Amino acid sequence: MTGTLRRALGALAATTLMLTGAITAAAPASVAAQAIPTMTGIRTGQNPGFDRVVLDLTAGPAPAVRYDLVDELIADGSGEIVWLTGEYFIAVAATPAAAHDDAGNPTYPGPQKFRTRNLHNVMAVAVTGDYEGTLSIGLGVRSRTPVTVFTLTSPNRVVIDVRH
Repeated sequence: MTGTLRRALGALAATTLMLTGAITAAAPASVAAQAIPTMTGIRTGQNPGFDRVVLDLTAGPAPAVRYDLVDELIADGSGEIVWLTGEYFIAVAATPAAAHDDAGNPTYPGPQKFRTRNLHNVMAVAVTGDYEGTLSIGLGVRSRTPVTVFTLTSPNRVVIDVRH
């Protein structure tokens, strides 16, 4: 996919999100009052057979999660390439989730990008987006292996397991 096409698709997605946001604004107050979970931390750990990345979230509805194996990581909103250490990349998105509070203050005090020297396959992690109720994370990995992404509750967490 060319950079021009990727940027055009990003602009289309941003427009769609803005239109969806306008529709959502008209939703009943009970839906709007439901708190979006915010990220407070990112933890990593090596386990037998897989590396684990955990996004710690505050209370609220458990987000839906998805992931894609991608050629490069793209920053939400800007469409810019996110440069990250890795041979291959995994893009993970959680919705609804954010890394800021209602006043726009960051709820995650850690770095936006960091290396994970203690892991076998995951080389680096980056926050690639915090836009319109979607929190996006990118992983740089050494090799393409199976990935499992799921949520846990009490407390809310997004778990990303990457096989060795």
